[in-house]
Amino acid sequence: MPSASPPPASIPSAPTRDDGGYTTLSSRIAYENRWLRLREDIIRRPDGSDGLYGVVERDDFVVIAAFDADRSLTLVEQFRYPIGQRLWELPMGMWEERPDATPGMIAAGELAEETGLIAARMDHVAVLFQGPGYSNQKGHLFLARDLTATATGRETTEQDMIARSFPLAEVEAMICDGRISCMVTIAAIGLLRMKGLI
Repeated sequence: MPSASPPPASIPSAPTRDDGGYTTLSSRIAYENRWLRLREDIIRRPDGSDGLYGVVERDDFVVIAAFDADRSLTLVEQFRYPIGQRLWELPMGMWEERPDATPGMIAAGELAEETGLIAARMDHVAVLFQGPGYSNQKGHLFLARDLTATATGRETTEQDMIARSFPLAEVEAMICDGRISCMVTIAAIGLLRMKGLI
């Protein structure tokens, strides 16, 4: 794997947990593999009625917006098996084998692995929940700048991946006409635009 830039000094934490008046009566792991756990909870709602909640537990992931001096963004295209389609997305990922890795380390590593880009500057922008109605997983959005190209170091699962740089205006057009339909990518780019960072 290419060398990666150092992680940022601090990462904002997610909002503190609030039980919302819900009580967990019982909890069990219904299924587990190296990537996720499916937890089944019997709950009591604030009004006293009981119910069942299925929760997908996954480790944190990172999503990286690699923004070059020419105002272009680097996207990756890959086949997404659950939906049977190839999608253009921002580089993203998680390190199941390295629970000790910081989000900054993972972001630098994933960017280099998937695109071959090394960022001299990597800024943490936000924490995003991918699907809080069914999963506890949260993502860390990074803005990568001052980029240098080197060789990729893709995993076997990424053998079909394509990396390409697009002008920001074309990325926005791709979102508008549906060529980009990854919700995380759209949210990340929208947030970066609203903050005036790209």
